Amino acid sequence: MKRSEINNAIRYAMKTLENNHLRLPAFAYWSMDDWNNRKDELSNISAIGLGWDVTDFGTGDFTKVGSVLFTVRNGSLTDKTAGTPYAEKIILQRHETQQEIPFHFHKMKTEDIINRGGGILMLELYNSSQDGGLDQKSQIKVKMDGFYHTFPAGTILEIEKGCSITLHPGLHHRFWAKKGAGDLVVGEVSSVNDDNTDNVFLKAPKRFSEIEEDEAAYAPLCNEYPV
Repeated sequence: MKRSEINNAIRYAMKTLENNHLRLPAFAYWSMDDWNNRKDELSNISAIGLGWDVTDFGTGDFTKVGSVLFTVRNGSLTDKTAGTPYAEKIILQRHETQQEIPFHFHKMKTEDIINRGGGILMLELYNSSQDGGLDQKSQIKVKMDGFYHTFPAGTILEIEKGCSITLHPGLHHRFWAKKGAGDLVVGEVSSVNDDNTDNVFLKAPKRFSEIEEDEAAYAPLCNEYPV
């Protein structure tokens, strides 16, 4: 991705959150001068990966496959003194191009995916097969806002505002904003998140994008500390 594309995505995310009356922690709004002046204070947020995360999953097509995320809180799988024993993210998806987070599952993480506002959350589900692919036959069993549900493989769910689904380890999922319903603000509340070791993607080349530095950074990404 180009740095200019990342910068524009962060500005878009800030505006979308403002329109939905949502605020992020204070450091989300720091200038680069703030980051540079406080770089000696970043050891904890660096260790647990808090902050901005803009990715096209290595596809080169951010408008269709990608997301803007912000990790609000997190912990560490190896250092129990770092952060919290749980994680929280805010995730934004554009509806015009049905921008998606592509099929993947987690080896360890259990997560609630919550429609926090904006549009309608579309989510497609499969169990993972032994080789990490999509199990086309077995039924999906999930909890949604405290109630148990069973669905056929490949079911596409519509999650309305305020509603959620719990995704367990080994459950393949992809999600996007329903076209015509508005840009989507998703919440994720989960066990500790480790994007370097716990994601198994079906096709996406990589979790974090390579960046072409065509302009100065508006804000550092969570995998770029220290600034």
